[in-house]
Amino acid sequence: MKASGLALTMMFFASFTSALMSPAKLSFLNPTSSVTFGNIVVPGHHRFAYSNGKRNVNRSWGSPVKMSTSSSLPSGDILDCLVIGGGISGSTLAHNLNRAGVNVLLTEARDYLGGNVKSHETEEGFVWEEGPNSFATQPSVVRIANELGIDGDLVFADESLPPWVYHGGKLHPLPKGQGGKGPAGQIELVFGPNGVLKFALAGELLSWPGKIRAGIGAFLGHAPPPEGKEETIREWVTRILGEEVFLRCIDPFVSGVYAGNPETLSISAALPKINRIEKISYSIDWNKFGAIFYGGLKRQIELTKERKADPPEPQWVDFEYGNPGSFRKGLSTLPNAISESLGQPVGGPDVSPNPEAKLRLQWKLTKVERGDDGVYAATYDTPSGTQTVRARAVVSTAPAHALGDIFSSVLPAATRLLDEVRANINRVGIYYPPVCAVTVAYPKAAFKDVELPNGFGNLQNLPGFGSLNPRTEGVRTLGTLWTSSLFPGRAPEDYHLLLNYIGGSRDVAIADLPQEEVVAEVDKGCRRVLLKDDAPPPKVIGFKLWPTAIPQYELGHGAIIDELERAEKDVPGLWISGNYRTGVAFPDCVTYGYEHAKIVKKFLDENKATTVSPAGPTQTRSAGVSV
Repeated sequence: MKASGLALTMMFFASFTSALMSPAKLSFLNPTSSVTFGNIVVPGHHRFAYSNGKRNVNRSWGSPVKMSTSSSLPSGDILDCLVIGGGISGSTLAHNLNRAGVNVLLTEARDYLGGNVKSHETEEGFVWEEGPNSFATQPSVVRIANELGIDGDLVFADESLPPWVYHGGKLHPLPKGQGGKGPAGQIELVFGPNGVLKFALAGELLSWPGKIRAGIGAFLGHAPPPEGKEETIREWVTRILGEEVFLRCIDPFVSGVYAGNPETLSISAALPKINRIEKISYSIDWNKFGAIFYGGLKRQIELTKERKADPPEPQWVDFEYGNPGSFRKGLSTLPNAISESLGQPVGGPDVSPNPEAKLRLQWKLTKVERGDDGVYAATYDTPSGTQTVRARAVVSTAPAHALGDIFSSVLPAATRLLDEVRANINRVGIYYPPVCAVTVAYPKAAFKDVELPNGFGNLQNLPGFGSLNPRTEGVRTLGTLWTSSLFPGRAPEDYHLLLNYIGGSRDVAIADLPQEEVVAEVDKGCRRVLLKDDAPPPKVIGFKLWPTAIPQYELGHGAIIDELERAEKDVPGLWISGNYRTGVAFPDCVTYGYEHAKIVKKFLDENKATTVSPAGPTQTRSAGVSV
């Protein structure tokens, strides 16, 4: 194959992998994560912060509100909408409904908003995250930051820095532009010092047979998809780009996105936008063998037109689509601002619940019922006793594993579907594997003194987003985010801060290990990939075990969600949502908050607020709770 043809095929490969591999899209390896870990309510999670073997004093940017018996609501009235679950999906949905004039109440079982998003700062100046580390910047995130007045706190990563893959004892950069915009950026991606051409001709991550196999599938064609069979991610990637691309590139990034197993994850459910590229490829008349490069090119042209037709608002801060972003003091800045906008101040244990707020914390849902008048009644265990909320519409954004039989009386199909047995993958319901997020710091001088390829300089400067570890390399850590390289002010000047994710559906035993053993495994991986042999022990900044971390979009997932949607149509005003349904990344959850608010508002407008009483129908008023 000629060099120019190979470069063209590898250009597709870069575009394909960037949709998976951009660190800002990775729910664990930078989420995006998102996370997004989204809006998961996790019982029994554990968080510790240590420094040199001693617990740190942390300032938590999602500080809990102290318990109070004054958090009940006036009884008798009816809400427009009740939102259950205060993760990113639920909190952004409540924000948008509130802005639209909907009489909304948001309830959350924990003592803070944000779900798995929780940021901390130590006295030494380390800023660390318990869950997702950043987001892939999208208009929905910039828009909500502007609405809440926190867009001045947005920070974005250096677009020229690449993600790295550890293979064969070396770190290999993936193709990346240098931050150029428009056509200049595309030229950089192909011809730049870390561009596709350099990756194809001089890169060592893939062998020449692996590069040629990927090129054939991308540029010439590949076997058609099997009829009547749902493909796993491994089957899909291997069929189109070959086994080597899967093992060295895609497998580690799937671990980053889902902490999952690509041999059970469904390509159509977990990566629908990637799967769609193949369909677009076959829609091109002359592309008889479905060469996927052309489908990717066609979709990129469509996407450019869509973005031009719907440009960012002039008052928004400048941003680049997909670039990793966060806030100066961490991702908790967003849910904290939403809490404030709903009337509940954030600031520590001395802050009491505001009885006038449109938010209730530490409210644990026990059941939801629907009356003959079509009004829903949700019952809670709260710090002030049992409370019942009545609402015309209910949206649950709680995780599937937390629902139990809460909705059994109003939507029996939900309980049955979310516990469905899928014998082909030995799974019951929607699976959430355990993941540990371990934040450690090492002196900069402890990192290997080696020059990295493509002019990125010395490894001691950590010039990149982070590093991923293919399972074939024998490193237990899924991947390591180079947190202090991503955003300013995350660590003291003489330290590098690393966020490591370990566990997932192929390493569930991690949840049973003592903290010291987990940290030892993380340190072992860091020493193999990044550190000198004589590096000092890690300064452990934070440790968090998520026993049920992220939903797995496995084979059969799409069918479960389709049937759930059909069941919802028979119960107007009720939606069972969550990141197991709308996407796991942080921007997915924020975008859901905007889009679903429109659906709820339309339902409310089309079903005017009336209740049935002995005296006949009456207009409803504001929120109410009965005890």
